[in-house]
Amino acid sequence: MSNFTTITDLQAALQAGTTTCVAVTEHHLNRIKTFKHLNAFLEVYEVEALKQAEALDKKKHSGTSLGKLFGVVVGVKDVINQKGHKATSSSKILQGYTSLYNATVIEKLLSEDAIIIGRLNCDEFAMGSSNENSAYGNVLNHIDNTKVPGGSSGGSAVAVQADLCQVALGSDTGGSIRQPASFCGIVGLKPTYGRVSRWGLIAYASSFDQIGPMTKSVEDAALILEVIAGKDEFDSTVSQQEVPQYSKQLQLEGTPKVAYLSQTIEHKGLDPVIKNFTLNLFEDLKTNGSEVKGYYFPYLDCIVPAYYVLTTAEASSNLARFDGVRFGYRAPDANNMEEVYTKTRSQGFGSEVKRRIMLGTFVLSAGYYDAYYSKAQKVRRLIRDNALDILTECDFLITPTTPSTAFGIGEKTKDPIAMYLEDIYTVQANLTGLPAISIPLGKHENGLPFGIQIMTTKFNEAKLLAFAKQLMDKYNKS
Repeated sequence: MSNFTTITDLQAALQAGTTTCVAVTEHHLNRIKTFKHLNAFLEVYEVEALKQAEALDKKKHSGTSLGKLFGVVVGVKDVINQKGHKATSSSKILQGYTSLYNATVIEKLLSEDAIIIGRLNCDEFAMGSSNENSAYGNVLNHIDNTKVPGGSSGGSAVAVQADLCQVALGSDTGGSIRQPASFCGIVGLKPTYGRVSRWGLIAYASSFDQIGPMTKSVEDAALILEVIAGKDEFDSTVSQQEVPQYSKQLQLEGTPKVAYLSQTIEHKGLDPVIKNFTLNLFEDLKTNGSEVKGYYFPYLDCIVPAYYVLTTAEASSNLARFDGVRFGYRAPDANNMEEVYTKTRSQGFGSEVKRRIMLGTFVLSAGYYDAYYSKAQKVRRLIRDNALDILTECDFLITPTTPSTAFGIGEKTKDPIAMYLEDIYTVQANLTGLPAISIPLGKHENGLPFGIQIMTTKFNEAKLLAFAKQLMDKYNKS
């Protein structure tokens, strides 16, 4: 069976009768079994997915109008609740928890005739840049099994990369969609903060988190965003703005003005091959009539520390609810209420999650709140203002997505700071709330892919996707 590059190709085959929803679902189920060693899926909904596929085939034959995602097989990151299924955030502490409700994004997918095939592995509570923090084992990069897939949405990235599903949903707090998309050679979109409802997302850092699509093409990312975006009475932070038809607005009008941050290109940690590719991209844009302008960015050394101060503070609050009392894991050797709390959390959380809870509790504590948390909020405002100033003069801001290609499993686990610096180019979009996309334009001489990141103004995803598609089309032809 063909590996369909886009949803449009898949649905054309379904309409022509050259394949069926059942056949498509069986294809992905077989690949999941063949590549089980990648550890991308924590649970596969085989019976449910085939039942849904059968129902959709009958719906097509009945002549009933079909949804925008008819026949599309979707994998969902294990931080998004689906009724009747486990949702563990890849953590021992949520062992045995079954969701009583659907996240808003799940409702929207199902209402447009998608087939949800299973839940995907990730870094525990979405905390990590390599998918090595999962309580259920590492996810392996399909291109090279000795390399990490990136994180925290590593399972989602690999599922799309290895054609275990057509598209996947991830969540992005500081690059958790875009960084694994770069490492795995796929498209990853972080929408504007508030564009997609967070109802049903198990929170890491509530003012940063966003759900977004991970796909093989920009066209698919546009269609998935079109479906999952929009207002929601259950999420007070979601935007009330109408959702454009992103999938029908992929033709870029005019010649864009492009900005880049000089310090990101000259940063000592940037791989020379990625640096040269990015500089050549700027020259190509100039040749095609774009104005490309470099800007001084004074906050590059502050961006990762500010991000980790703020996100760990929010995580300390959000994860306080996991205590072994109401649901999930409870320490079997606890003899009183205090031990239930202390032993459950000590045994249930992994080392990285505990590290971030402790850091967040510290920066919120008396005597340190003003020294760390308040200052980090001020830095966040400066970073946001700087980005908005640049984007009043230019249409897009381009950076590498990651400073390197996928690194080896175990290579950075003993140095948390080195791991945190993997987010140096991606956290800006989350600190500012801006939309950002990683597109797989480059291939390193080591054989691994890498992405280029594009950012733009809030709620301007239509233009962002159109520009991303233009670049993808050009580099795929060359």
